[in-house]
Amino acid sequence: MNVITIERHIAEVQRRFPEARGNFSGLMNNIAFAAKIISASVNRAGLVDVLGETGDENVQGERVKKLDRHADETLVRVVGNGGQVCAMASEEREEIIRVPEDGYRGRYVLVFDPLDGSSNTDVNVSIGTIFSILRRLSPDDGPVEDRDLLQPGFRQVAAGYVVYGSSTMFVYSAGMGVHGFTLDPSCGEFLLSHEDIRIPDRAGVYSVNEGNANGWDEETRYVVDTWRHGRDGQPPLNARYIGSLVADFHRNLLQGGVFLYPSVTKEPGGTPKPKLRLLYEAAPLAYLVEQAGGYASDGVGPLLRREPSSLHERVPLIIGSAEAVRFAEKIYRKGVPTAPDDASAIPTDS
Repeated sequence: MNVITIERHIAEVQRRFPEARGNFSGLMNNIAFAAKIISASVNRAGLVDVLGETGDENVQGERVKKLDRHADETLVRVVGNGGQVCAMASEEREEIIRVPEDGYRGRYVLVFDPLDGSSNTDVNVSIGTIFSILRRLSPDDGPVEDRDLLQPGFRQVAAGYVVYGSSTMFVYSAGMGVHGFTLDPSCGEFLLSHEDIRIPDRAGVYSVNEGNANGWDEETRYVVDTWRHGRDGQPPLNARYIGSLVADFHRNLLQGGVFLYPSVTKEPGGTPKPKLRLLYEAAPLAYLVEQAGGYASDGVGPLLRREPSSLHERVPLIIGSAEAVRFAEKIYRKGVPTAPDDASAIPTDS
C-alpha cells in the first residue's frame, strides 16, 4: 500500500517548481497542523468547556462561539509564527492581521473562515475551516496594503477547506486538481484518500435554505421550483441542506449537486442582501469547484472574476455541478421565461 501523507503530497507539488524555496510547503503544512489542533478540540467539544457562546459579537454582528474563537486564535498563532505570511485576514476580525515587524515575513497572504457553520457546534453537526492563499502585491519593504488582500479569486495561489464530521478531511488545490486527505487518528496524519476529485457534470441534489423563501425574488423562486420538479432541461433534484456551507459543498463536490444562497429580503419592502463572504467563503470554494470541473457564479458571471471592494464584502453564491449553476445564472441574468412550460423560452446567452 502506497501511503501518501499531505506533507509528502505538498512536497511533490513543490518539486514541479524548481524556483520554489519551500515557503508554500511550510505554509500548507502549518495550516494542516492547525487543522489537527482544531479537529481535536471539536472532537472533545462535549467534554471540555468549548461549547456555547463567549458573550461577544464579531465584525459580522454574530454571536461568537467559543470554538470560533479557539479556531481563529489557533490559525493566527500557528501560521503567524511560521514566517511564510506577511498578513492574514479572518472572518472573525474587522481589520487585517499584520505579522509583527520584528519577525520574518513571507510574501504570502492567508485569508480564512476559522469555523464555518459554527452555529451547529452545539448539536454535533459537521462544520469546517475554509482558507485561501494569495501572493502579496505591494513591495516587500513597505507596509501591507489593502490591495494585497482584495484580489479577485482567479489570483489565488491555493485554496482549501477542512471538514470536521464523522472523519476529519482536508481538501485543497494548488492549481493542479483537487485532492482530499483524511485524518487517521491512529497516527495523527492526513492521508491521501481522494485523489483528483472531479465533480459530476449533472447535479443530483440542490442545497438551499428554503426557510428564506418568503424573502426570495422571482428568479430564485423559479430556479428552485425548476430544480424541485424538473423542467426546462433540468432533471428533478433531491433537496439536501445541512446549514454548514463546508458540509453542503463537500457532499455536492463528491456526489454532484448545486448550492444556492441568493440575496434575501428579511422584511417586507426591504433591500435584498447577500449573506456569504466573498473572500472567506465564496472565492476559495469557487476556486476549488472550478479546479474540479464545476462552476461558481454570483448570478451575473464567474465568481472568480469578481473584484472585492472590502474585507467583509458579501455576495450571492451559486456553486456546484456546472450544468445546474449555468442554468441558474441564465435565469438571474435574463429573467424568468415568459412561457415556463415551453423549453424554447429558456433564456440563452445569445
